[in-house]
Amino acid sequence: MTESKTTQTAILDSAHAGDIRGALGSIARDDIAPRATLLARLKTLLAIVGPGLIVMVGDNDAGAFGTYTQAGQNYGTTLLWTLLLLIPVLYVNQEMVVRLGAVTGVGHARLIFERFGKFWGAFSVIDLLVLNALTIVTEFIGITFALHFLGVSQFWGVLASAVIVMLAVSTGDFRRFERFGIVLVAGSLLLVPVILMVHPPIGQIAADFFVPKMPQDAKLSEVMLLIVAIVGTTVAPWQLFFQQSYIVDKRITPRFIRYERMDLCIGIVLVVVGAVAMISFCAAVFAGKAEFGNYTDALGTAVGLETYAGRLPAVLFALALLDACIIGATAVSLATAYAIGDVFAVKHSLHRKPWDAKGFYSVYCGLIVLAAVLVLTPGTPLGLLTNAVQTLAGVLLPSATVFLLLLCNDRHILGPWVNSTKLNLFTGAVVAGLVMLSVILTAAVLFPDLGEAWIIGILVGGSLLALLVTAAVKFYEMSSRRNASFRFKRRPPLEPFPFRWNRNGAPDSCFDAFSSREPVPTSLENALVDRDSWRMPPLDRLPPARLSPLSRIWMIVLRGYLVVAAGLVLLRIVQLATVGA
Repeated sequence: MTESKTTQTAILDSAHAGDIRGALGSIARDDIAPRATLLARLKTLLAIVGPGLIVMVGDNDAGAFGTYTQAGQNYGTTLLWTLLLLIPVLYVNQEMVVRLGAVTGVGHARLIFERFGKFWGAFSVIDLLVLNALTIVTEFIGITFALHFLGVSQFWGVLASAVIVMLAVSTGDFRRFERFGIVLVAGSLLLVPVILMVHPPIGQIAADFFVPKMPQDAKLSEVMLLIVAIVGTTVAPWQLFFQQSYIVDKRITPRFIRYERMDLCIGIVLVVVGAVAMISFCAAVFAGKAEFGNYTDALGTAVGLETYAGRLPAVLFALALLDACIIGATAVSLATAYAIGDVFAVKHSLHRKPWDAKGFYSVYCGLIVLAAVLVLTPGTPLGLLTNAVQTLAGVLLPSATVFLLLLCNDRHILGPWVNSTKLNLFTGAVVAGLVMLSVILTAAVLFPDLGEAWIIGILVGGSLLALLVTAAVKFYEMSSRRNASFRFKRRPPLEPFPFRWNRNGAPDSCFDAFSSREPVPTSLENALVDRDSWRMPPLDRLPPARLSPLSRIWMIVLRGYLVVAAGLVLLRIVQLATVGA
């Protein structure tokens, strides 16, 4: 009863509570029976599967098609190793989102707003809205490329695509939408026959996937920018907001986190297979040809495939591009609509009919209509918009990862589901790497002639600076703890665990258990709290977030960097647009 009551008061939309009705199965809300057999576990996985598949395959969108095909056409298979390095980054980032969604029942934007204040809450929503709106425009640019190659009218094709994307979401039936999403996920596998028809050398693909190396006779600055683009298109900020809110909307609870992790792993396999396929067949098709090293866009890739590999592989590639753009536009628009609904606490669920959640569906459809209109308007600087999306995504990605890491260390939010020390160390290293890549990208946009020495200097200098600041702050924290421990020994001891206990021997309130004057030792916490039923308390009962000195320093640095970098990048984009006009 305690779990049900907490769930009822913690969620922001009553439609987020109830039976799980997935595309491939259902689970009753009161079904807490153990999954003892392989068949029972398989049925549960089929009911849960969906969020991980859609968010991962949705990430192989128009921007990804452009980035991966450029890597293959310009540098062969030499950059495949970057995908291997990104697999753990993808899993760790999205797994933290899985726990946040299942345990809290609240979207990512609302948690940032509640834990870090109005400034960061507004910042997260505004930058998400701007970046996602531009991203959706790039999805429709990709749709025009596919339609042009297939010989379909771009005007009517874009309109039809926009209508399909809006109708698929506006049925008021969560299961119907998820089935639509699963069909699009299956459509992404059209890239597999293409690589089979082109049959690039498997041995070279395997070697370049597992052994890092840089392309020979290539400018380091250009290669680094492409690597940054691969990172930015593979680990995008919208993914965090979408998957957490979608898990909440699907009504997945901590009991099914292990199944959602499997769903995520399947999605990662699919996204990596698609990326490897695009890089590999482009490397094989364009090797030794005039187009090698002279990438244009995804349309040029389709034309090249038709010229050197035949009509069928090119058509399959164009259909896969169209499929990817539709699922990308859908997922990115939903991420924005969910975030707006979370922050303003209005109805925001795919379980609701359009007339029962007008604001939610208005934001979603408005973004689609805006993107379609911009793409169909003559004179719109589509190439500039595409570059702006990649640049802003690279600038804003570190902040999204920092908030994610801080939220997953907030014991009042995740209780027994907080990050482990090893996970924090790995994620901290990832954040540092993302910040440095973001700095390189920002510098390259502002200074197009940035030399190799500057890039190496940023990487080395940034690493040393981060290590020095971290070590200094940690030393300060350790000194403060020793002084506090010395003072504490002179005081009377506190009562060890002043909680109320329920009939099951666990703390009567999750909030009470994690708001005492002394923190609960990990061993006692694990012994008394059932992880499968632990849910975040209501938002208005959470105490203020307490940031460590190290976290405060990095938050200040991050705020200053984002203000300067984003402002300079936007200024540069405006200058380019003015010159183009």
